[in-house]
Amino acid sequence: MSSEEQVPFEVAHVDDIPTLPTDGAPPWKAVRRHLGIASFGVNAFLGGPGDHVIEEHTETAGGAAGHEELYLVLRGAARFEVDGSEIAAPPGTLVFVRDPEARRGAVATEPDTMVLAFGGTPGEPYRPSPWEFYAPAFALSQAGDHAGALRLVADGLEQHPERPTLLYNLACYESLAGQPEQSVAHLTRAIELEPRMAEWARDDADFAAIRERADFPA
Repeated sequence: MSSEEQVPFEVAHVDDIPTLPTDGAPPWKAVRRHLGIASFGVNAFLGGPGDHVIEEHTETAGGAAGHEELYLVLRGAARFEVDGSEIAAPPGTLVFVRDPEARRGAVATEPDTMVLAFGGTPGEPYRPSPWEFYAPAFALSQAGDHAGALRLVADGLEQHPERPTLLYNLACYESLAGQPEQSVAHLTRAIELEPRMAEWARDDADFAAIRERADFPA
């Protein structure tokens, strides 16, 4: 096989995929990125009794991308709530949320619960959600690799230009990486697009190095 040929398949056990931290969201496993999947989204989320395994969200705000979503309870059990309807979900349960505007979330009701989430937009080529760039970037930054986090979020902006959540996170990592001018510029643009981010930035420790600048926008 030449070096240019790709292996026609990938195999992994979900427990062997690294578990990543997120900033206040459920710990997760980047299944799609780990396997190199390009045609649809799939990730795994974990928790124990009382933990959110799927945080409450819609697919029309924040880091979402307007996807239809299918959730599969792989093990453990969870209680879903979709637009006010509660769903008990033992292992093997599939919950399909067709409407991107429907608010959904899930709380684990058993130890070692794992939920797979699949997503995509009908009739459109797949694009990873903005969240799939800034969530793993958080893990890199926690490990001290602010430059790597910065590059990952910048890659997300190429696919989702002018997305406020990505601009804000890029500004965070630029501040931590010692790039104050770039950080101020991207934070300023994020706040122009989403004014409530000014409140986030006022107390965000990531901006400690630039908060006393005269041009700090918050």
